[in-house]
Amino acid sequence: MTASVLPKVLLTAFEPFGGETINPSLEIALGLTGSVIGGHRIVGQVLPVAFGETAHTLRHTLQVERPALVIALGQAGGRSEISLERVAINLIDARIADNAGAQPIDRPVVAGGPSAYFSTLPVKAMRNALHAEGIPAQLSFTAGSFVCNQVFYLLMHELTSMRSPARAGFIHVPYLPEQAVFHPGAPSMSLETMVAGVRFAIAAAIETAVDIEVAAGTNH
Repeated sequence: MTASVLPKVLLTAFEPFGGETINPSLEIALGLTGSVIGGHRIVGQVLPVAFGETAHTLRHTLQVERPALVIALGQAGGRSEISLERVAINLIDARIADNAGAQPIDRPVVAGGPSAYFSTLPVKAMRNALHAEGIPAQLSFTAGSFVCNQVFYLLMHELTSMRSPARAGFIHVPYLPEQAVFHPGAPSMSLETMVAGVRFAIAAAIETAVDIEVAAGTNH
């Protein structure tokens, strides 16, 4: 089977924001786009860090690509591990302005939509796959309330509305070292490690139909 007819994994990423000149999610997507993992072709899509424009771009991309699996990537400066997000909430509460200068506060992502959506990815199996390769990874219960969470929520809402069988979710990644140098004390991870981590996460998501049953909750 040629690559052009393989089922697709849509990998979305963001442009730089918040004064940064680079975004690790974008570099990861560029590094993986066009590759084949688990019999699936990786298709990358860059999303603007702008509440209004991002919604249109994501919706159009899903309709055009019709992926079998979707993983949205985003930068979470200050985190030390690759974070597999579990929950998207129907809330926008922007601490900073987006790249278009908008800063919506206490607004729903989708008016009248469900309060939250859960990832449909096998996040526990994905975390274990990364740990088996010596890559720091954690499950996370919040994707924040900025554009990352908006994309995560919209992604799940659109797939539900389309009655798509595609599984989907969101992964946050740390700063790159060249970013962390401007944020004293902030952890970082090399691009090589992050690309490998996302590659292993994609492979685990493709291979795992039903997530493994292991404890991964928190005490706080």
